[in-house]
Amino acid sequence: QVQLVESGGGLVQPGGSLRLSCAASGFAFRSRAMSWYRQAPGKERDLVATITSSGGTTNYADSVKGRFTISRDNAKNTLYLQMNNLKPEDTAVYYCTRGWASYDYWGQGTQVTVSS
Repeated sequence: QVQLVESGGGLVQPGGSLRLSCAASGFAFRSRAMSWYRQAPGKERDLVATITSSGGTTNYADSVKGRFTISRDNAKNTLYLQMNNLKPEDTAVYYCTRGWASYDYWGQGTQVTVSS
């Protein structure tokens, strides 16, 4: 069965960095676009970034452009989100999901807290 398992979240000070990982299994990872979403307390789940199956095209929310980088290693079936210059408003649960524009499987999420 399809599984998406996020890791790498934690507590970081403003201006710090984290790298999230999403280990995928149960499907042909290399043939599917993948995305990261996040959900802050009391807010809707919002798209953060998307990457095509080959990694050749990426798309970012305006709020993270220039600070976050989505990437993938198809040999390792793993999706990444490098987050730099983190801000308190980046605090949220981060989810990886399979797809671009429509999504069918989601991970359980990993908590990112940006606070001094």
